[in-house]
Amino acid sequence: MIRLGWLILGLLFVALGVIGAILPLMPTTIFLILAAGCFARSSPRLEAWLLDHPRFGPTLRAWRRDGAIGVKGKAMACGGMALGYGLFWLTAAPHWPLALLVGVVMAGCAGFVLSRPTARY
Repeated sequence: MIRLGWLILGLLFVALGVIGAILPLMPTTIFLILAAGCFARSSPRLEAWLLDHPRFGPTLRAWRRDGAIGVKGKAMACGGMALGYGLFWLTAAPHWPLALLVGVVMAGCAGFVLSRPTARY
Protein backbone atom coordinates (compact mmCIF):
# COMPACT_ATOMS: atom_id res chain seq x y z
CA MET A 1 0.00 0.00 0.00
CA ILE A 2 2.85 2.39 0.83
CA ARG A 3 4.53 1.62 -2.53
CA LEU A 4 1.27 2.52 -4.27
CA GLY A 5 1.23 5.86 -2.44
CA TRP A 6 4.80 6.60 -3.57
CA LEU A 7 3.87 5.60 -7.13
CA ILE A 8 0.82 7.88 -7.21
CA LEU A 9 2.84 10.74 -5.74
CA GLY A 10 5.58 10.18 -8.33
CA LEU A 11 3.05 10.25 -11.16
CA LEU A 12 1.57 13.46 -9.76
CA PHE A 13 5.03 15.05 -9.68
CA VAL A 14 5.69 13.96 -13.27
CA ALA A 15 2.39 15.56 -14.31
CA LEU A 16 3.35 18.80 -12.53
CA GLY A 17 6.78 18.66 -14.20
CA VAL A 18 5.20 18.30 -17.64
CA ILE A 19 2.92 21.25 -16.90
CA GLY A 20 6.00 23.19 -15.77
CA ALA A 21 7.75 22.39 -19.05
CA ILE A 22 4.84 24.06 -20.88
CA LEU A 23 4.04 27.01 -18.60
CA PRO A 24 6.77 29.66 -18.39
CA LEU A 25 6.82 30.48 -14.67
CA MET A 26 6.14 27.02 -13.24
CA PRO A 27 9.21 24.95 -12.35
CA THR A 28 9.90 21.61 -14.00
CA THR A 29 13.07 20.15 -12.57
CA ILE A 30 12.12 20.19 -8.90
CA PHE A 31 8.99 18.17 -9.63
CA LEU A 32 10.99 15.65 -11.66
CA ILE A 33 13.58 15.36 -8.87
CA LEU A 34 10.74 14.62 -6.45
CA ALA A 35 9.22 12.16 -8.91
CA ALA A 36 12.52 10.29 -9.23
CA GLY A 37 12.71 10.03 -5.45
CA CYS A 38 9.17 8.67 -5.27
CA PHE A 39 9.84 6.18 -8.07
CA ALA A 40 13.00 5.03 -6.26
CA ARG A 41 10.67 3.88 -3.47
CA SER A 42 7.96 2.41 -5.70
CA SER A 43 8.99 1.58 -9.27
CA PRO A 44 12.60 1.03 -10.36
CA ARG A 45 11.36 0.82 -13.96
CA LEU A 46 9.82 4.33 -13.86
CA GLU A 47 12.85 5.67 -11.99
CA ALA A 48 15.14 4.32 -14.73
CA TRP A 49 12.85 5.76 -17.41
CA LEU A 50 13.05 9.20 -15.81
CA LEU A 51 16.82 9.08 -15.24
CA ASP A 52 17.40 7.87 -18.82
CA HIS A 53 15.06 10.43 -20.39
CA PRO A 54 16.96 12.22 -23.18
CA ARG A 55 15.77 15.72 -22.17
CA PHE A 56 15.58 15.57 -18.36
CA GLY A 57 17.80 12.62 -17.48
CA PRO A 58 21.17 14.43 -17.49
CA THR A 59 19.83 17.16 -15.19
CA LEU A 60 18.33 14.63 -12.78
CA ARG A 61 21.48 12.49 -12.73
CA ALA A 62 23.67 15.57 -12.07
CA TRP A 63 21.45 16.56 -9.16
CA ARG A 64 21.44 13.05 -7.73
CA ARG A 65 25.18 12.56 -8.17
CA ASP A 66 26.55 15.98 -7.14
CA GLY A 67 23.62 18.20 -6.10
CA ALA A 68 24.59 20.18 -9.21
CA ILE A 69 22.59 22.57 -11.39
CA GLY A 70 23.64 23.61 -14.90
CA VAL A 71 24.44 27.20 -15.80
CA LYS A 72 21.32 27.51 -17.96
CA GLY A 73 19.19 26.08 -15.15
CA LYS A 74 20.64 28.54 -12.65
CA ALA A 75 20.00 31.45 -15.02
CA MET A 76 16.44 30.31 -15.77
CA ALA A 77 15.65 29.75 -12.07
CA CYS A 78 17.00 33.12 -10.94
CA GLY A 79 15.45 34.91 -13.90
CA GLY A 80 12.10 33.27 -13.18
CA MET A 81 12.30 34.30 -9.54
CA ALA A 82 13.13 37.88 -10.49
CA LEU A 83 10.30 37.98 -13.02
CA GLY A 84 7.91 36.42 -10.52
CA TYR A 85 8.86 39.00 -7.90
CA GLY A 86 8.39 41.80 -10.41
CA LEU A 87 4.93 40.52 -11.33
CA PHE A 88 4.08 40.15 -7.64
CA TRP A 89 5.21 43.72 -6.97
CA LEU A 90 3.26 45.17 -9.90
CA THR A 91 0.04 43.21 -9.59
CA ALA A 92 -0.34 42.80 -5.81
CA ALA A 93 1.07 46.22 -4.83
CA PRO A 94 2.09 44.80 -1.43
CA HIS A 95 2.86 46.89 1.62
CA TRP A 96 6.57 47.07 2.34
CA PRO A 97 6.70 44.35 5.07
CA LEU A 98 5.17 41.74 2.76
CA ALA A 99 7.25 42.91 -0.19
CA LEU A 100 10.38 42.64 1.96
CA LEU A 101 9.44 39.18 3.26
CA VAL A 102 8.74 37.82 -0.23
CA GLY A 103 11.94 39.43 -1.53
CA VAL A 104 14.03 37.89 1.26
CA VAL A 105 12.52 34.44 0.67
CA MET A 106 13.13 34.66 -3.08
CA ALA A 107 16.65 35.95 -2.54
CA GLY A 108 17.29 33.01 -0.21
CA CYS A 109 16.02 30.60 -2.85
CA ALA A 110 18.19 32.25 -5.50
CA GLY A 111 21.16 32.06 -3.14
CA PHE A 112 20.56 28.33 -2.69
CA VAL A 113 20.39 27.78 -6.45
CA LEU A 114 23.57 29.78 -7.05
CA SER A 115 25.42 28.00 -4.25
CA ARG A 116 24.97 24.56 -5.85
CA PRO A 117 27.87 23.14 -7.84
CA THR A 118 27.66 23.74 -11.58
CA ALA A 119 26.69 20.59 -13.48
CA ARG A 120 29.00 19.10 -16.08
CA TYR A 121 26.91 16.97 -18.43
